[in-house]
Amino acid sequence: MTSSKIGVAVVGTGFGQKVHIPGLQAHPRTEVVAVYHRDLQKAQAIAQAHNIPQASSSIAEILSLPTVDAVSVSTPPFLHYEIAKSVLDAGKHLLLEKPTALNVKEANDLYQRSLDRRVVTSMNFEFRFVPAWQHFADLLASNYVGQKRLIKIDWLVSSRADASRPWNWYARKEQGGGALGALASHTFDYIAWLFGDVDRLTARLSTAIPNRPDPSTGDLKPVDSDDTCNITLELTDGTPCQICISSVTTQGRGHWIEVYGDRGTLVLGSDNQKDYVHGFKLWGAPLGQELVELEIPKQFAFEQVFTDGRIAPFIRVVDQWVLGIDRQESLPPSLKEGVYSQLLMDLAHESNETGTWVTVPK
Repeated sequence: MTSSKIGVAVVGTGFGQKVHIPGLQAHPRTEVVAVYHRDLQKAQAIAQAHNIPQASSSIAEILSLPTVDAVSVSTPPFLHYEIAKSVLDAGKHLLLEKPTALNVKEANDLYQRSLDRRVVTSMNFEFRFVPAWQHFADLLASNYVGQKRLIKIDWLVSSRADASRPWNWYARKEQGGGALGALASHTFDYIAWLFGDVDRLTARLSTAIPNRPDPSTGDLKPVDSDDTCNITLELTDGTPCQICISSVTTQGRGHWIEVYGDRGTLVLGSDNQKDYVHGFKLWGAPLGQELVELEIPKQFAFEQVFTDGRIAPFIRVVDQWVLGIDRQESLPPSLKEGVYSQLLMDLAHESNETGTWVTVPK
């Protein structure tokens, strides 16, 4: 096993500056050696602010740097495929933000390239690494609820509830915008992780705020991406799973998962609207007992807690990535899991367009 530093280039400097750069700089095995921005002056300013040695406005130049072993990509979704493809073809390890790509064909192509080039990939599905979620997963695996009768997921936030929030890529379906890509990509991943595969689904995607102001002109431009998703899944074990996701619910209740079984009930949730990682609590009730809050065992606690709740689970994603690089194999969540999440997103769009149940191909 090696313990040498892994040189990482960061591509995507919105979420990248908030989460990727601080997370990678805090990790003992990764070193941010380069940063990309399409505007060279901005790239240089970001590099200076974060003490990063190299700045570039060229992806090809970043990939040719001998110090770059790996690349983290946190651009908007419509840029994922071309950038990730370049990274993989250059033989660099890849850490990719969700959603994986714009469709499952692109996602699958990236996965196949990662196998062909033998590079290690990771997807930032960070809920897998949040302490309350990890305890929740353990209890589910230990058959706490018994045979599942119903899974209910509500993820109701107000991040896009302000109709004056400007029009951008998020408002455009063809650029991967919308609540399905931003939030349901996580939900589809953690359903597969916690409960197993999906047999079929039906989805209704809707847009409550049909126009938003163009930041350059102030004129209203049409929004064709979804801001609310109502999805019903049937798992391969027959369990029904009802999902309601919305980014336009002022005073929405936050993020909650309820699991009802013949032996007990588990409820995981957070009403923290300001930080979607901080604030999760877990409640449980064996059959015939009252629901009580469950203590999260110390073994799941973060080593360090950051003001931005997203950084600590991101560091655990980096842990997996680094362990995978040491072992020369991709560990979950990798592009393989990213393909499955993307497949369910594509099928949700298909169901919404056809108004029918869609079976998940095996």
